[in-house]
Amino acid sequence: MKVFSAEKLHDAAYDEIALLLRSGCVIGYPTDTAYGLGVDPFNEAAVDRIFHIKQRVETKPILLVVDSVAMAESVTQPCDAFYPLAHKFWPGPLTVILRADASVPANVTARTKTIGVRWPIAHFATTMAARFGKPITATSANRSGMPSAVTAEEVRAQLGDSIDALIDGGSLPARAGSTLVDLTVDPPVLLREGPIRFESLHDFFKGRIRRQVA
Repeated sequence: MKVFSAEKLHDAAYDEIALLLRSGCVIGYPTDTAYGLGVDPFNEAAVDRIFHIKQRVETKPILLVVDSVAMAESVTQPCDAFYPLAHKFWPGPLTVILRADASVPANVTARTKTIGVRWPIAHFATTMAARFGKPITATSANRSGMPSAVTAEEVRAQLGDSIDALIDGGSLPARAGSTLVDLTVDPPVLLREGPIRFESLHDFFKGRIRRQVA
């Protein structure tokens, strides 16, 4: 496993990481919540590797990181509510569930035909997506059922050499995942409360949002 320092990345290093992604490799990298596992979502074999590495059930979709609303549009079928929500909370720790574009492989959506997309604040994640030219996966870099990793050392401890490269972004400020909102239903549903709290979303939607029923 090759390790890169996020603080010392230069053009050649970004090009090398992009080549790894295009070759079907799996990278661990820092986001604005926890470390994530990145692959080319259009490479189905690479996506299958994520499920194997995480020991993740294949019925759980894998979210994608984007660098813009336009990149989100390239892999989704946005509803009207998406645009004001994205304008208010992106970039930031908000994952939005939308109908997936037909081009997105079925194993990414776990055959739900929906996909979660996030435009994070994290510099490496957005820069990498921009340089790669399309979204990259961002499922948490941990074994399923284990705590999310907030340091490169925690990624190594859980996943070892099962990944091909690790971008060390130091210690991240919070272990909680992103806030998760489902816009494929009306009214929208808060599936997971993270850094963006329910109260903020309740105000934004003028009360037209509900929590997921346990």
